[in-house]
Amino acid sequence: MAQREDILALVRNAYAARDGDDAEGLVTAFHPEGAFTLMGDTSTLELTGSVQGHPALRGAFSQFINDFGFESRKILAELVDGERIAIHSRLVVRYRPTGKTFSTELLDLFRIQDGKIVELIEFADTAQVKAMIS
Repeated sequence: MAQREDILALVRNAYAARDGDDAEGLVTAFHPEGAFTLMGDTSTLELTGSVQGHPALRGAFSQFINDFGFESRKILAELVDGERIAIHSRLVVRYRPTGKTFSTELLDLFRIQDGKIVELIEFADTAQVKAMIS
């Protein structure tokens, strides 16, 4: 089992890659068969759903980065239980196609294995996202 500090460093490095628009750096934090899920109803917001494996992650993260810039992130809480992590963050996000910004909060649930992210489930205010992109 990885040490708490190692797990938090992995997640913080993944956040730094995302916040820095570095899709490839973000993908490398994931296990080759790692999965990302943005929770929500795909019939309401097409961005929601799951992708798995480096090629799919690379495509999804690149698209998210093209559309949504993270202007700032403040981590409000970090909980580590073995190789599972929960992170509550407040972000300022810019929807790049329009330049509009909004403040929102996320809850990320990670599962770590062999020093890589094998699962990330993200809970966002999908109604707010839908309003921004409509």
